[in-house]
Amino acid sequence: MAHPDRFLLAGVMGWPVKHSRSPLLHNYWFQQQHLAGTYVPLAIAPAGLNAALRALYPLGFAGCNLTLPHKQEAMNCVDEVDVVAKSIGAISCVVVRPDGSLAGTNNDCYGFIQSIRQEQPGWRADAGTSVVVGAGGGARAVCYALAETGVKAIRLVNRTFERAKKIAEDFAGPIKALPWEQRHDALEDAAIVVNTTSQGMLGQSPLDLKLDKLPPRALAVDIIYIPLETAFLRAARERGNPTINGLGMLLHQGRPAWRAWFGIEPAVTPELRAVMEKSITSASRGNDPKYA
Repeated sequence: MAHPDRFLLAGVMGWPVKHSRSPLLHNYWFQQQHLAGTYVPLAIAPAGLNAALRALYPLGFAGCNLTLPHKQEAMNCVDEVDVVAKSIGAISCVVVRPDGSLAGTNNDCYGFIQSIRQEQPGWRADAGTSVVVGAGGGARAVCYALAETGVKAIRLVNRTFERAKKIAEDFAGPIKALPWEQRHDALEDAAIVVNTTSQGMLGQSPLDLKLDKLPPRALAVDIIYIPLETAFLRAARERGNPTINGLGMLLHQGRPAWRAWFGIEPAVTPELRAVMEKSITSASRGNDPKYA
């Protein structure tokens, strides 16, 4: 879809949001598609979220992405939430409709699965049990994605057992919550293990997970992308497991957003990934703990 007469606008709302890599990603696509437009970081304090979202239409925005801490509260601000976002319990993307109404969806689950399919095309949902570490919004998106793809058994472990139990109850189906003390044993016979916590992020302590019982061919995934290789992924790689970091999830979740905002679905190319990796590596060397 061409937009010759419009300057296109989109952005990401968060608090803080200054160091988000999303503007780099989306402005790369504006340039690649030869479109007049820009994608901007919008630092919105929690108390101002509703007003900021309502300002998108009069300001001419096509929509926005949401990052911490807005993904759950935004569900109360938009006019319609689709079934995916309702199931996950969070919104990652807002679309401004022609009449000014706001629609919310969640593209994190799409980004997660597409990242795996691009980087490990031989991965199959029926390969065996999945283990998910964490019980926040990222865990909900990952569990939803795995279940929708056909994974038959998901072991969910979290420091606060009640939070993991709540996700298992909300999703039902293949998810079984396990206490934190069983996290090491939960890796036995697993086909994939996913860290959805902040442990391992730059400035945070490493993920406390022993990989002794993880099968050698199991896939290790971390949704963190700063740094590009967490201590968890490094340990998995060094013992021979295939690994995937969180960059692909970030890149791929942007594609359906563009389709909804502009009627275009851009590609995730090696050149784009190299641009993003260079920026992230520079941030890591500067010891920058912020990301979005």
